[in-house]
Amino acid sequence: MNMKKVSIKSMALGILIFSTVACTNKTASHDSACCSEKTDGCKNKKEMKYSKKYTNADFYTDGKFNEDVALQAYKDMFEFYGVPFTPFMEKEMWVVDFGLGDFEHVGMGGVFWVNDPVHNYFAHAIYLLPGQMIAEHAHVKTAYAPKFESWMVTKGWVYNFSEVGEATPDVVPTPASHAAVRSKNYVVQHVGEIIHLKKEETFHFMMAGPEGAIVDEWASYHDGAGLRFSDPKAAL
Repeated sequence: MNMKKVSIKSMALGILIFSTVACTNKTASHDSACCSEKTDGCKNKKEMKYSKKYTNADFYTDGKFNEDVALQAYKDMFEFYGVPFTPFMEKEMWVVDFGLGDFEHVGMGGVFWVNDPVHNYFAHAIYLLPGQMIAEHAHVKTAYAPKFESWMVTKGWVYNFSEVGEATPDVVPTPASHAAVRSKNYVVQHVGEIIHLKKEETFHFMMAGPEGAIVDEWASYHDGAGLRFSDPKAAL
């Protein structure tokens, strides 16, 4: 047998064995390398779904909303989805339970990347834990035009609700801690899909599926004075 061919075959076998052994290592440093290969382990990793890990028992301490725990819950989701927690996010990210005392089901996290009244543009990241709903709201005219929004899901998926349009036949229950909603028309919005606010000054909200969600929002200037909630108990 040609010795050159034997050497090449031996080298190839060695690389295969090394790759197989390396991909059985469960450390984070090997994940990306393994997932570049067509292995069963990588297939299973890609099929994994993020799921709820925190409840209201974690989010409230002596009845008071614990923002540090809420932030940690989002960081856990970021880690799963491979979203870096940047210094800007460390400084600017906020969390809110809308004063309803049910952050597990009604709440959100977010970062305003930019909110410019002079040039009239706004960019926002919306963070929702599994099953979490943003309190139903509208943006009305103030000294500024009513905010107009567009959204794109980047991780997970959401129910995107609007008060515009006929009620969707398959009713999706909303949390009992929130008052009855006006928005009865919804679509399921998946990664990469872009949806626009149907009409200015109309009520709308999102609710994450069981995998949580990260959503990019682009809009005209956001004037907090124009924010209105349908639930009289809701507030920032």
